[in-house]
Amino acid sequence: MKTTQFYPVIQTGDVAATAAFYQAHFGFLPAFTSDWYIHLQSETDPGVNLAILDGSHETIPQGAHGSSSCLLLNFEVEDAAAEYHRLSALGLDIVKPLQDEAFGQRHFILRDPNGVLIDVITPIPPSGDYVSQYTAEALPT
Repeated sequence: MKTTQFYPVIQTGDVAATAAFYQAHFGFLPAFTSDWYIHLQSETDPGVNLAILDGSHETIPQGAHGSSSCLLLNFEVEDAAAEYHRLSALGLDIVKPLQDEAFGQRHFILRDPNGVLIDVITPIPPSGDYVSQYTAEALPT
């Protein structure tokens, strides 16, 4: 299989509000807009996409209707600390405060209006035994 694009799709009961959240706080712009589906694209990188879908739409198979919530989206950014301060100041639902992890991440976690978790990450050098668990190409510097 040759994949030409990959992106998550969040099922929700409020397509417009969910899309507005990601546009306002994560720099996405709409590439396609309807009342049941909005395709978002990063304003800085067209390869970064996210879709918002009405969880009751007919394209979803029976038994799979509903809203996404047990999902974790990772956003790797240049400065997680700056994003933490920016998003905290806006009163967003931060569920895990900013911290450095020995496995090589500075990150924090917040929740979107649907309960989807968003992990905002900046890679940092790992410590201890974690260093040996990375391939040379993937080791954060």
